[in-house]
Amino acid sequence: MRRHHRAAALTATVLAGALFAAGCSSGSGGKKAEESGAAAGAGKADTPRMTVAMVTHASPGDTFWDLIRKGAQAAAAKDNIKLVYSSDPSAGNQANLVQNAIDQKVDGIALTAAKPEAMKDVVAKATAAGIPVVGFNSGVDDWKSLGMLEYFGQDENIAGQAFGERLDQLGAQHALCVIQEQGQVALEARCAGLKKGFSGKTDVLYVNGTDMPSVKSTITAKLKADSSIDQVVTLGAPIALTAVQSLADAGTKAEVATFDLNKELVKAVQDGTVEFAVDQQPYLQGYLAVDALWLYKTNGNVSGGGTAPVLTGPAFITKDNVDSVAGFAANGTR
Repeated sequence: MRRHHRAAALTATVLAGALFAAGCSSGSGGKKAEESGAAAGAGKADTPRMTVAMVTHASPGDTFWDLIRKGAQAAAAKDNIKLVYSSDPSAGNQANLVQNAIDQKVDGIALTAAKPEAMKDVVAKATAAGIPVVGFNSGVDDWKSLGMLEYFGQDENIAGQAFGERLDQLGAQHALCVIQEQGQVALEARCAGLKKGFSGKTDVLYVNGTDMPSVKSTITAKLKADSSIDQVVTLGAPIALTAVQSLADAGTKAEVATFDLNKELVKAVQDGTVEFAVDQQPYLQGYLAVDALWLYKTNGNVSGGGTAPVLTGPAFITKDNVDSVAGFAANGTR
């Protein structure tokens, strides 16, 4: 039998890109951060003012993207950049937002490619207009073919495999991988990697991540229908916290582990409600994407030589090491 509370020690694996150092800075100090975590830059670049558009597929209310944005704001404050942030979970609408940035003749674009095909034409248009484009967070398998300069994020398939291997170590037998947006390449890759790395059985359950009562009831119904499920794997912190409620409603002894963090999820790992989390370091992704555009425009630098992504994860956060990131999470940067 698999024990409800596991004593297995879980070690942290961090594959993170190093922070870029500012090439030029003045002694006057940078713009004060809007958020407590945005004070990463010690000074402000004296290079000409740039405008960078960051366009994501974020859904309204998803706190994960607050971390991305805070990292981007920190880099923008340091690099004398005007950051224009926009988002839409609809791939077509996101592409229109990128087109708007092109029409506004911004100096650089950082975007997520959750639905890569939808980004193909607008990335080509940006390149034709002389606007450099970097990718981050979603699209690790597609950024080069789309014509982007660089990519910052986690290899989701590899992260999924590592997740599955960890479940093997914990003695899980039957995992339920919950995807909150069907067709989103990063999420699909996580579950595909999980199936590859986990020796037990893996089922995939699709839920509507914008409707948490529906998420809760759908997971609960699945757990009640199949009592052999002993592991729920979620792909976002809010989904994980909702899944914990589903476990209670279903009366199961299954466990929850997840991808991604927020400060509430950190507390759940601390108290053992959630076993562990895989942190792809979204603050770092936002920071590096913006800083990379400044480095490219001011010094011609291209991270990874334009051929390899800069990996920001997976970093496993467990009860053994969660206290080391709890303070950062409380500040809203992890």
